[in-house]
Amino acid sequence: MKAWRIAAAGLVSLGVAMGIGRFAFTPLLPMMLADGVLDLPTASWLASANYFGYLIGALLCTFQPWIWRRLGSPRQPRPAALVRGGLVATALLTLGMALHLPAAWPALRLAAGVISAVVFVYTTGWCLAQLARLNVPAMGALIYTGPGAGIVLSGLAASAMVAIGWTAATGWLIFGVLAVALTALVWPVFDPRRELEPVAATAASDGGRPAPSGVRTEVGLLTLAYGLAGFGYIITATFLPVIARQALPSSPWLDLFWPIFGLGVILGAMVASRLPAAWDRRVLLAACYLVQSAGVAASLVSPTLGGFAVGSLLLGLPFTAITFFAMQEVRRLRPQQVSSAIGLLTAMYGVGQIVGPPLAAALLARSPTPGIGFTRSLEIAAATLLLGALLYLWMARRHPPQAGSATE
Repeated sequence: MKAWRIAAAGLVSLGVAMGIGRFAFTPLLPMMLADGVLDLPTASWLASANYFGYLIGALLCTFQPWIWRRLGSPRQPRPAALVRGGLVATALLTLGMALHLPAAWPALRLAAGVISAVVFVYTTGWCLAQLARLNVPAMGALIYTGPGAGIVLSGLAASAMVAIGWTAATGWLIFGVLAVALTALVWPVFDPRRELEPVAATAASDGGRPAPSGVRTEVGLLTLAYGLAGFGYIITATFLPVIARQALPSSPWLDLFWPIFGLGVILGAMVASRLPAAWDRRVLLAACYLVQSAGVAASLVSPTLGGFAVGSLLLGLPFTAITFFAMQEVRRLRPQQVSSAIGLLTAMYGVGQIVGPPLAAALLARSPTPGIGFTRSLEIAAATLLLGALLYLWMARRHPPQAGSATE
């Protein structure tokens, strides 16, 4: 199988699971508010339901080998089969949101979160393994342009729907149909019968023994720092169109901030694919956190058209680059348990995401105006990202990479 087909399929898979399954809610949220089908507190809890589902899905991936052993299954499902099933479920759950069944929406968003985590973990693991087997591991960064492409597409589509006067239900229907079409497009690539065997890990001689305490410490610190990123970005990523509308109620450019965020995601992933493999990924992660913190702070320092545009771009640039660099660190530290380790990091990221929207809702409830509540939330988010950057720099100083341990 050609490398470009694998990278393109990974791009589309993450575009469906993340750009549609998770983040279509953000550009459609103002439409749902305008339709009167929900309010801001309810929106916060719907967002949290999705992120809680993401956590559940990540934990299922982390403990998947143990779960299948407990069930007495002689064989675990192949990653490509799990990706296929997850993409089909994403399309169906997105279509379900088009139905006017508010009581079912929390369950649908919860399930969509579970599925998006499963698709993310197994698309990432499968594609990175196949590309490493083909000796083009740097192409792995290209799959992370998928969420950005999905965000740009959903944002521009939502803007067009607002201009036409369509309802949010129509938007969910269109995104569901698009997910079906894209799933059909990549279905032949994620064929369990055709996947390559993963490249042999550099630590394959460990015989499955427990990792040294130093490695366990690094994995623990990496997991903690990665979770801080989940909290740091989520408030802006969930409420950006709402925040912009409150600050600039008469601006005709409000619906472009979310696509700008997606464009930043695409550009950041492309830049990440060009960086030398010898560079310490923890230093790169620290730089990404600093850029994202500046993006969160930009809308606080300058709640203007320019401030929101710059903030959206800076928030998006490191978004999936953070994921790519963190996954490379996982492959370096735990080459024999990649899927479980990716699931662990994804679970901690999910914890950070769960905390964000309820915090924003609580601060909104206790503030005299929504603007003050969002300001306090964003200040906390920016500070959290700064803390994460400092943690990575401390890790790089305390645990310097061993010679020859650069990520493949």
